Amino acid sequence: MKLNKNESLREQMSMPNPHFPIKVHRSRYSQEGMLLFHHHWHKHLEFLYFETGEASIECGSTTIHAKPGDLIVVNSNELHYGVSLTPNLIYYVLIADISLLQSGSVDAAETKFIAPISQNQLLLRNHIRGDQITIACMHNLIRELENREFGYELAIKSELYRLLALLLRGHVTTVLTKDEYAERMKNVERFEPVFRFIAEHYREELTVEQLSGIAGLSRYHFSRLFKELTGRTVTEYVTAARLDKADHLLRHTPLTVSEVATASGFNDIYYFSRTFKKHKKISPSKIRDA
Repeated sequence: MKLNKNESLREQMSMPNPHFPIKVHRSRYSQEGMLLFHHHWHKHLEFLYFETGEASIECGSTTIHAKPGDLIVVNSNELHYGVSLTPNLIYYVLIADISLLQSGSVDAAETKFIAPISQNQLLLRNHIRGDQITIACMHNLIRELENREFGYELAIKSELYRLLALLLRGHVTTVLTKDEYAERMKNVERFEPVFRFIAEHYREELTVEQLSGIAGLSRYHFSRLFKELTGRTVTEYVTAARLDKADHLLRHTPLTVSEVATASGFNDIYYFSRTFKKHKKISPSKIRDA
């Protein structure tokens, strides 16, 4: 089965000013277990700074327990996903197109750092905690983007260069060759229709054989790459997708808990309730009562 690539999990990011492609917004969630964002990826660098509360953030196969003061770095073309773990979660999202820092002519900064970051040949550490200098740089970026005082564009470019320099000096995890980068991108694109199929058919019985066929891989190779990309088995990923849908229905529709279970792909309400509480740390009935 071949799906339209335009329906993939790749997010087509819009910017308030296409000529200055960087933006920031403050997100707030009042309850634990709420979906912050579905699995998706995009070409931009993304930075999440947590002000209050805690969250579980997945970047590729890495799961991070984010706490106040933490900075999460999402690399270009990296699959990511988030769920709140506590009430009163407040965090900032800063998204930047690395082309903002590209110069008109090729220079050392461009060839040694900017191009490799944009091409995923340099991968940055996802979780940064306790690095006060880097965090202060993030604060400066947020402040400049929010206040937009005269000359803020210059300040933002300066701070973004500084942020990348700090990350490159202390938080590079992987340096990929061109062949390794090509293989990484091939796998991400190969699995796009698989993730989309799960998102559209989560209520149905999904098998590894069925999904591996969509990707054009053997069952063994598919399962290995799926775990490498998401950090989860197929069963774990599908269960998480169903629970996220159930959480949305419980909070935003008048459906009963039993009806939510069925609509989310669970045939046994008791299994649904146990599984929901295990993963979301709250029972479905408590969400409905609230």
